[in-house]
Amino acid sequence: QVQLVESGGGLVQAGGSLRLACAASGRTFSNYNMGWFRVAPGKEREFVAAIMTSGGSRYYADSVKGRFTISKDNAKNTVYLQMNSLEPEDTAVYYCAAGSSTTGRTAPYDHAYAYWGQGTQVTVSS
Repeated sequence: QVQLVESGGGLVQAGGSLRLACAASGRTFSNYNMGWFRVAPGKEREFVAAIMTSGGSRYYADSVKGRFTISKDNAKNTVYLQMNSLEPEDTAVYYCAAGSSTTGRTAPYDHAYAYWGQGTQVTVSS
């Protein structure tokens, strides 16, 4: 089992920044590929970003490319999502997820992840 706890959400004005963190406990964090997803009001869950175990391969949704950066600190068992140039359309509950067999091809799909956090709310005002 892997337990995931997100933090860092909040209210920010458009153009601002937030950094989300996801702290993991349980099994060896370095063995897991990590992803961030979000659920906006009235919408389905959407892939945001993913990072593979080594930290060398990263994937982003087109909507966040160039604005968001995912990173992983295996020593701290934590994955981060730095969000810059936030837009009202980024308003959502953000979830982190962990998967041991996720690949670059499957990273955008929620079925590739076995463990999920409880989510953190991000609200971007215009």
